[in-house]
Amino acid sequence: MKTNTPNSLRVYLIRHGETEWSLSGRHTGRTDIPLTQNGENEARELGKRLRDIPFAHVLTSPLKRALQTCELVGLDKVPEIETDLAEWDYGDYEGQRSVDIHKERPDWNIYRDGCPRGEIPEQVSDRVDRLIARLRKLDGNIALFSHGHVGAVLAARWIGLAVVEAQHFKLGTASLSIFAFDPHHPGVPVIALWNAVSHEISTQCLPIPLAAP
Repeated sequence: MKTNTPNSLRVYLIRHGETEWSLSGRHTGRTDIPLTQNGENEARELGKRLRDIPFAHVLTSPLKRALQTCELVGLDKVPEIETDLAEWDYGDYEGQRSVDIHKERPDWNIYRDGCPRGEIPEQVSDRVDRLIARLRKLDGNIALFSHGHVGAVLAARWIGLAVVEAQHFKLGTASLSIFAFDPHHPGVPVIALWNAVSHEISTQCLPIPLAAP
């Protein structure tokens, strides 16, 4: 199996822009809602920071809010649909807010408990691990357009943490995070940037883009 060097792979995780439900705190799993006007603007602003980076692959969740964000960011690469990037299936909790769920289940934690008639943590971990295994066979800069909860699981699993530790990785809308390897310790996966929104991103805070393979 090919083993990438730390300079041969860099994963750019982009959470989709604002939607009506993300604005109100409602869990949006498989409900296919579009971006708000502000969400569209967020995506365009983020695109200004990313368009000069040569991407070898662009992968996106099949859900409309991720697809719209991908289109508006405007990377110079035809995106591939990746179903493993879809958001957590919230089952009975679809459209609900955490504050309301906690009235019935005060100790509920999605990363530990999952969702009734939706996905359990082990299922999300399995598909994220499958995606990471695929990514680590690729080279160059890879863009992923995804969602809040599954993005947090991706961060935790990238650095070898259990799914429950994803509770510590919060993602804002239209945010950028970067996964890579420590250049001084090639076997160590790292989070090089986390949850940066467009106005926080500059050429100084972005790692030097990799050349196209």
